[in-house]
Amino acid sequence: MRALIGGGTGFVGRHLTKALQENGYKVTKVSRKTGPDTITWKDINKNGIPDDVTAVVNLAGANILNPLKRWNQAYKDEVVNSRVETTKTLANAIVSSKIPPKVFATISGVAIYKPNPTLEYTEDSDVEPYDFLSQLVVDWEQAAKLPESHSCRQLTVRSGVVLGRDGGMIQQLYFPFYLGLGGTIGLRGDQWLPWIHVSDLAGIFMHAINNDNVRGILNGTAESATNADFTKAFAGALCRPAIFPTPGFVMNIVFGSERAKVVLEGQNVKPRRTLESGYEYKYYDVKSACKNCVS
Repeated sequence: MRALIGGGTGFVGRHLTKALQENGYKVTKVSRKTGPDTITWKDINKNGIPDDVTAVVNLAGANILNPLKRWNQAYKDEVVNSRVETTKTLANAIVSSKIPPKVFATISGVAIYKPNPTLEYTEDSDVEPYDFLSQLVVDWEQAAKLPESHSCRQLTVRSGVVLGRDGGMIQQLYFPFYLGLGGTIGLRGDQWLPWIHVSDLAGIFMHAINNDNVRGILNGTAESATNADFTKAFAGALCRPAIFPTPGFVMNIVFGSERAKVVLEGQNVKPRRTLESGYEYKYYDVKSACKNCVS
């Protein structure tokens, strides 16, 4: 069996690659540059996907919360193109393939759900774009859609904030918290933080790829938690205090108000269909997830 992964060199991609290999897949990555077991996006556009591919996955996407990147139109275009255009490339290649893969799995985000302190969202909740990031998710998911008559099974995982020691938010927060300088984001930290451990995000993809009855939208989130819940769990795992909150205006200065919403506002997202599909979480509560991230 062979799997093709766009964005396979990133944080989540490394974990999914390992999971696929442990399940007997040979993994080929799609990247801008050639390398071992790697083909380029230009190769896909020119030659399509290899005939022996069983599963195609796209995880590609520039980091929205990269503090080294100014939130200007040029970077917005990069954020969009790295998601939408790569997904379109793979979808078009699948449609054109003489021997299509059995499954096409893509990632998107919970930004499609409008932040609300009281609402609970599931995969069946009505959604409509309300800002730049939600429109991005709508376009991202639309780019992945294959014709209804196509034989390839399709699914999309709407991911929350990904936790893991070797990347994502934990990597950015580890040393401030380790030094006892951590705290909530916002003065109270009462905004929802839809999150998932990277092992479970990779696990959901693996579970969905291996089960023919899994298709459609799956929420890639775990047990509901606020930013204050996460802060307490992470500081506790490190045996450190967490008494230095980061005011919202600082996040707005660093990231710009449009993308600072990702951490200053949040959604209570339930993984109902994910659980109903039979997936069993390794780290469903934020306390166990944080303990693993510092072990």
